[in-house]
Amino acid sequence: MTPNPHRDLALINTAGFLRSFGVGLMGVVLGIYLFRLGLSSLEIGFVIAAGLAGSALATVIVSFAADRVGRRRFLVLLSLLSAVGGIALARSPSLPVLVLMAFVGMLNGTGTDRSAAFALDQAVVPGLVSDAKRTWSLAWYNVLLDGGGSLGALGAGLPILLQHQLAFSVLSSYRVVFFGYSALCLIVAVLYSVLSAAAEVTNPLAPAQTRARIAPENKRVVAKLTALFSLDAFGGGFLTDALVAYWFFRRFGVAEHDLGLVFFAVHILNACSHVGAAWLARRIGLVNTMVFTHLPSSLFLMAVPLAPSFKWAVVLFLCREALVEMDVPTRQSYVAALVKPSERTFASGITNLARNLFWAIGSGVGGVMMQILTFSAPLLVGGGVKVAYDLLLYRSFRSLKPPEEAGAATPTKDMAPTKRAS
Repeated sequence: MTPNPHRDLALINTAGFLRSFGVGLMGVVLGIYLFRLGLSSLEIGFVIAAGLAGSALATVIVSFAADRVGRRRFLVLLSLLSAVGGIALARSPSLPVLVLMAFVGMLNGTGTDRSAAFALDQAVVPGLVSDAKRTWSLAWYNVLLDGGGSLGALGAGLPILLQHQLAFSVLSSYRVVFFGYSALCLIVAVLYSVLSAAAEVTNPLAPAQTRARIAPENKRVVAKLTALFSLDAFGGGFLTDALVAYWFFRRFGVAEHDLGLVFFAVHILNACSHVGAAWLARRIGLVNTMVFTHLPSSLFLMAVPLAPSFKWAVVLFLCREALVEMDVPTRQSYVAALVKPSERTFASGITNLARNLFWAIGSGVGGVMMQILTFSAPLLVGGGVKVAYDLLLYRSFRSLKPPEEAGAATPTKDMAPTKRAS
C-alpha cells in the first residue's frame, strides 16, 4: 500500500478516540456489572487484575516483536483480542473462564487507556510527521483520547437507558452494551487494517539486529528515562481518580453528583492542557515544559489537604489538573526524539510498561498509607514523590535537546541526538 502519512495520522487518531471511548465506558460499568453477576469484591479484583496482566504482557510482546512482525498487524490483532473481552462479559461464563478471557481480551477497568495499542500508537505517530510537528501531533492524539474517555464515562448511563426505554432486564441491558463494546473494537481493527506502509519502520533492520532492539549508545538514556518515569508513575499511583474522589467524599462529605461535576471539569482541563503543552514546548523546550508545569502541579496537590473548605480544595485541585497532564505529550515526544525511528516501538513499550507497573504498585501503597498513617498521606506523599521526579529529570536531561531544539536539520531515519544525559 502506498505510504500516506496524513491519512494514517487521521486513522490512528480516530482509532484512539474510539478505543478510549470503550475504555472510559468499561472503567465505570465493569465493576458494577460484575457485582450484579454476584461476584465478590475479591473475585472482581481477580477479573480486573487479569485484564491488566494481559495488557502488560501484550506491551512486552509489542516492544520486542511489533517492528519485526508489522505494526499494522499488531494493532489489528490487539483490537480483535479486545473484542474477545467484551464478548466474554456478555456471555457471563464461569469465573475461571471469565478470568482467562479477561486476560486474553486485556480488559481495562481503570478508565484510562494505557494499553499496548496506546504504546504502539506513540511509536507510529512521530514517524508520520516532521520533528517540528511531533509534539503537536502527540498533543492532539492525547486530546482525542481524553475526549473519548470522557464521553465513554458519560456513556455508562446506557444500561439504565436501555432498561427504561426498551424494558430490558438489568443484566440484559449490560450485555447489549458489552456486545456494542466488542463491535467498537472491531471497527477499530478495521481502521488499523487500512494503515499504509508509512506506519511501519522504514528500511527495517535485519532480523538479528531487530532482536537487539536498541543501539548501545541509546540504552543508557532509555534506562534512565524508564527509571524516572517509574518514579513519577509510583507517585501518580497514590493519586488515582477513585482514591482522590474517596478523599473528597470522606473529608468534606461531598455527594457523588458533585464529585462527578468536579471530575468532568478535571478531564476538560486535562484535554486542554495537552494543546497548551505543545504551544509552550515550542517556546521553552520539551524538558522545561515537562518540569516547569509538573512541579507546580505537585505543589498545588500537596496544598489540597491544607484547604479549609471544599471550595478551596477544589480550586487547588483544579489548578493542579490544569498543569499535571502537560508532561504527557511532551514526554512522549521527548522519548521519540531521543531514539532512532526503528527503536521507538521498543522505547515506547518499555517506558509505558514500567509506568503501568509502578502506577499499580503506588495505588496499593497509597491505600495502605491512607489506612495506617493519615487519611491525607497519599496526597502529600504522592506529591512529594512527583517533586523529586521533576528535580531529578531536570538535573539529568536539561542539556539533552531533541533535534528541533538543537537547531539541527531533521535527522535521517538512522539518526538520533548525539548529546547524552548527565
